[in-house]
Amino acid sequence: MWSNVQTVFLDRDGVLNEKAPEGEYVWRLRDFRVLDGVPEAIARLNHAGIRAVVVTNQRGVAQGRYSMVQVAALHARFQNLLAFRGARIDGFYVCPHGHGECNCRKPLPGLFEQARGDFPAIAAQTSVMIGDSLVDIEFGKRLGMRTIRIEPEAGAGARDPDPAMPQADARCASLSHAVELLLGADV
Repeated sequence: MWSNVQTVFLDRDGVLNEKAPEGEYVWRLRDFRVLDGVPEAIARLNHAGIRAVVVTNQRGVAQGRYSMVQVAALHARFQNLLAFRGARIDGFYVCPHGHGECNCRKPLPGLFEQARGDFPAIAAQTSVMIGDSLVDIEFGKRLGMRTIRIEPEAGAGARDPDPAMPQADARCASLSHAVELLLGADV
């Protein structure tokens, strides 16, 4: 199932860094805390020749809580940390809009289309979406991608239990475990 992966789409908050408490946002540099194993997992994707792309909804921009300049600064800091660890993100795609204002807010396809504009070789059939929310899974499924949901309490490869929700192809406890699954390691 995981063969022929060429691009991995990654949600940001809750997958790459600690998620803010409900109703709050990660936008200050001091609040951007990278989760354990993330730089190494991204380096493994890079070394396997798999494109790593971040797609993130940042509604706090539309609410005036922070700016796209601050989002870009977070991403630059993260990219520098990754470079120090021999890894990189190939592209960051951000939806700064509120609900119903655009076609780029996940689960809509705009961020995928932006990424494909920069990387024309991207195809949904050879892509995987890794996210921690149902919106991430719905984004991937609508486009025809395989999906992995990050749930810290989940065992690798576990299935989503609620049939009324968009079904992830697998659930993993962390990005590290998801990358192990993608690359064929026993988890």
